[in-house]
Amino acid sequence: MTVAEEGDSAGPDHVFGGGSRWADIDGPVHYLDFGGPPGAPVIVGVHGLEGCAVNWSAIAPLLTSRYRMLAPDLAGHGLTRSAGRSSSVAANQALLHSFIAAVPGTPVILMGNSMGGMIALTEASAAPDVVAGLILVDPALPFAPAWPDPELVTLFALYATPWLGELLLNRQHRRSPEATVARLLSLCCVDPSRVSPDVVAQHVEVARRRAEFPDAERDVSTAMRSVIATAGPGSGHAYRRAVRSVGCPVLLLHGRRDRLVPISAARAAARAHHGWTLVEFPGVGHVPQLEAPEECALAITEWLGAAGRPAAEAAGRVRSPGPAGEPGTAVS
Repeated sequence: MTVAEEGDSAGPDHVFGGGSRWADIDGPVHYLDFGGPPGAPVIVGVHGLEGCAVNWSAIAPLLTSRYRMLAPDLAGHGLTRSAGRSSSVAANQALLHSFIAAVPGTPVILMGNSMGGMIALTEASAAPDVVAGLILVDPALPFAPAWPDPELVTLFALYATPWLGELLLNRQHRRSPEATVARLLSLCCVDPSRVSPDVVAQHVEVARRRAEFPDAERDVSTAMRSVIATAGPGSGHAYRRAVRSVGCPVLLLHGRRDRLVPISAARAAARAHHGWTLVEFPGVGHVPQLEAPEECALAITEWLGAAGRPAAEAAGRVRSPGPAGEPGTAVS
């Protein structure tokens, strides 16, 4: 496994809010190293569908006084091209597993938003020795009875149709980077103006670079179909079993006005898993880490000092610090 920083042509690190790095994990994988104290517990941010590592750039500075934070671009997202790899949920869970082993070492705390929450849950189930704790931010949970947003149901149905989805995504691909980011924020936020201009600019820069990738639409369409299949009422039995098997401490953060994953799904999950801690954010949508980063960071630090303390201790006690962007070394 090799690790490299971006060259001068990519611009300075702060373009993305953190140190821009590349790892070779069955192909190039881009990630951001937001820094943190040497030897501190590591939080790995896992973005959602059509997301990227920059999705964590608003909240990262509020956590890195106590924790080290890393965030990969999953295959087919951000700056990580699929390069022959699948962008499905299962394939990206395997990529995440390899990333954790290769870059920070184990165990870590996984913080996943939307599809990233789904991937984090499946990783915690498949590799409990790797995941010390979970912070789930509006995760894609198993489908439950709820009143869905009719507009979004129609949109997802269209995008999930293989040829039609790629056609629609191709039309989206022709929008300006600014328009692409504005559309996503309007879909995911109650009030997009709450996202700081610097963070919006970081997302626009990622969108500008992704506009050069001819395989971007196919990869997003594949990922979307995989999310629906994984969580669906008929096909989601394995995912439900995986969620039930998670034994590590779990913090569930959810915006009450999320149009993509209704708050009722989070409440149902919290009722079914009595050890999970649920924190709701009034007037916030699908990406609280962008729309309400201060409130999210406060909830996370309080949880890691209380119910989640075993996760912080487990994620911090078996790793000797290495240089930024290099693997940690396990110690006995």
